[in-house]
Amino acid sequence: MIAPTLHTERLTLRPLALSDFEPLAEFYASDRSQYVGGPKAADQAWRTLACEIGHWTLRGYGRFGVDETSTGKFVGMVGPWFPDAWPEPELGWDLMNGFEGRGFATEAGLATREYAYKTLGWKTAISLVADGNTGSAKVAERMGATWESKLNHHIFGDVNIYRHLNSEAV
Repeated sequence: MIAPTLHTERLTLRPLALSDFEPLAEFYASDRSQYVGGPKAADQAWRTLACEIGHWTLRGYGRFGVDETSTGKFVGMVGPWFPDAWPEPELGWDLMNGFEGRGFATEAGLATREYAYKTLGWKTAISLVADGNTGSAKVAERMGATWESKLNHHIFGDVNIYRHLNSEAV
């Protein structure tokens, strides 16, 4: 399955593509990626992009590539995600360098939560937020999610589970 295209006030959410590799490689090479498995070498960033695209084939959904509509610049990856060894379906967001602090993760997160609930039929969702990642915790809270518990993830270590409002509440 190929991702549909969604639009918000400032963003275009569309299928991830090879053209997203360079900014992803820059992001994963930086310290900003420390909360999402980085830093990583370029070949590992390539595998991450392939994994994200392949998730659509394996699950029928996945994270979207997010562009700032007015500039066409790649902002990041946001959306529904449920890889192996995850406790349950998640809404996740990774913003590329220079796009943090502008409300893009919240805007795209709300749009993809609506997609997950209305199109995919999800009843609830979580977001996993690494200890110390205060920016992501604030995004979850702005979306109405509340801290639920800690999880010791075998790859990412201690993460916080934020529970989103259920489909009936939004």
